[in-house]
Formats: sequence, structure tokens, C-alpha cells
Amino acid sequence: FDIHGGGADLQFPHHENEIAQSEGAFGKPLAQVWMHNGFVTRDNEKMSKSLGNFFTIRDILAQYDAETTRFFIVRAHYRRALNHSDAHLDDARNALKRLYTALDSVPPEDAGAIDWRHPFAARFKIAMDEDFGTPEAVAVLFELANEVNRSRSPALSGLLKSLGACLGLLQQ
Repeated sequence: FDIHGGGADLQFPHHENEIAQSEGAFGKPLAQVWMHNGFVTRDNEKMSKSLGNFFTIRDILAQYDAETTRFFIVRAHYRRALNHSDAHLDDARNALKRLYTALDSVPPEDAGAIDWRHPFAARFKIAMDEDFGTPEAVAVLFELANEVNRSRSPALSGLLKSLGACLGLLQQ
């Protein structure tokens, strides 16, 4: 595998045993990258069926569109607990609207491939290359949106749309 993932609770002993068994059997690593995500909490309490605070993605999508849900998720680092609440999803919806406002007010220029040497693109890439740092990457999107609003630059608006696409955002 290139990437092997799971919950933080699986790191020991489950994943460590997988590593020992696979390397013992095959003499090489099972995966190049191991990623362990934090838990989803609801109103700061661990989500579980036994506590009755369990929900599914279908439950969320009945109230919130998929892009808002994705934005809510990428605003948090994958290794940290993700605290679900309607207030946090409402905040994500409003924040996403602010990014779309920049795109709506300055129609994006189709820039083609991203020039990763551009300062905003470079900072976005550095954030993503540093342990999939989506919160920092999202912060770059907001700084870029502010610059789009200030400069009224269609090229920067196009960059905003292109960088958003890396996270599956801003394509509607």
C-alpha cells in the first residue's frame, strides 16, 4: 500500500502487529505512509451508538450539502478530534459562502495548471505537504480570497478556484 489509514485507536497494537507480521513475512514495509485519524465527537463527547449520539453521513447530508460537509471536515486536521455540531456545520456553510463571494464578485480566469511557484500556491502546497495540513491550506484560501476582493484580479480568482479544487471545493 502507499497509504494505510485508520483510527488513532488502531495504531497500537493493531497496526504495529500488521507491520511486524508483514515485514516478517515479506521483508519489506506493508505501507509507505501510515495515517491515523482522530475521533468524531458530538458536542465534545465521543460519538458512540451506546451513548445514543451516533449519526451517519446520510443524516448530515439530509441537512447540509456535500460541499459544506467536506469543508467542515477539511477545516480540521485529520489527526485531531472532529467535533460535530450543527453550529460548526452552520459556521462552515457561512465560511464557504465567503469564499464563493470572492469568486462571484471577480469571475475566475481559467489559469490551466497551477503555477506552484506563485506565493499563495506555494504556501498552500507547503501546508498540504506538511502532514496533510488542510487547516493551514484553508487559511491560505481565505487570504487569497481577501486578495481577490482587494485586487479584483481574475487571475487570482482563478488561482483560488484551482486551489479549492485540490480539496474538492469551490467548483460549483
